[in-house]
Amino acid sequence: MLSSQQQIISFVNRKLNEATAVWLCTILKTWGSSPRPVGAMMACTEDGELVGSISGGCIEEDFLEQLRDGTLKKIFDVKGKPFTVKYGETEAEQARLKLPCGGQLHVLLEYIVPTNHASAVFSELTSALESHTKISRIIDLSTGEITAEDSSSDDALVIQNETLRHSLSPMYRLLLLGAGDVAKYVAEMALALEYDVTLCDPRPKYLDNWSVAGVETTSCLPDDVVRQYFSNPYSGVIALAHDPRVDDMALMEALKTDAFYVGAMGSDRTSAARRDRLPELGLTQKEIDVLRAPIGFDIESKTPAEIAISIMAEVTAVRHNAKLI
Repeated sequence: MLSSQQQIISFVNRKLNEATAVWLCTILKTWGSSPRPVGAMMACTEDGELVGSISGGCIEEDFLEQLRDGTLKKIFDVKGKPFTVKYGETEAEQARLKLPCGGQLHVLLEYIVPTNHASAVFSELTSALESHTKISRIIDLSTGEITAEDSSSDDALVIQNETLRHSLSPMYRLLLLGAGDVAKYVAEMALALEYDVTLCDPRPKYLDNWSVAGVETTSCLPDDVVRQYFSNPYSGVIALAHDPRVDDMALMEALKTDAFYVGAMGSDRTSAARRDRLPELGLTQKEIDVLRAPIGFDIESKTPAEIAISIMAEVTAVRHNAKLI
């Protein structure tokens, strides 16, 4: 499973390698109620094979109609460079496109032909995202030339002096500890939110009857799994085993990493006992303070599904740097 950005970049890369031209649409600005954020993308071949989304479907339909009747290609042939289409500037157009009240979008359209340079750039972008490295797509708006560059920017898009910098983030990963019912619901919700999910449980036979389509399972030692695959800012570690032999083994490694989220399920009493144990595993107080426990928002959760909702709500908030009460 790939994130939406990875799907689109990989799609463009594949089509260019097949000597097929691609239209790449990127949202530059939004006003009012916009269904997709700045930086969201959609890619489409000339025969209508489409990946991604820039609206709830209304703008896609308009785009495909203009693609079929040749309007877009005529505009590009005249301009000879990427151009911006403004959707929803009038109430009549908002009604025609069924945009939400007051919604407006500015969308950059690029027509990317299969050249050695373009193929090399999208291959580099694809490789970076696959290796969980943040990278930017740099577009010269006056010529359409695209380059790739390492990125640390948190801004989705920056336009300056006819140059557009489009930051692309790799797919986020979650490591779940403990093969139980809560882990199943967390895994299913995480997959829907475009996380790459792994379930680890080294206890004999615990994985025998645990399965969620699209989730990798491993019985390797949790600290080894964290160290090898879940130590970067695009990784989260969630301890759900209720067994210190499993949970603490992962936490003692995860709390030393740059993982964006490290949490453990349990009551206030269990969490306090865990924090008392962690110094014995060689963790400093500063590292222990990173731990989120008990995890999840307080929504009076009772069932495994409700607990999973509260957990993934908190993970999502932390990922987006939301202010938590």
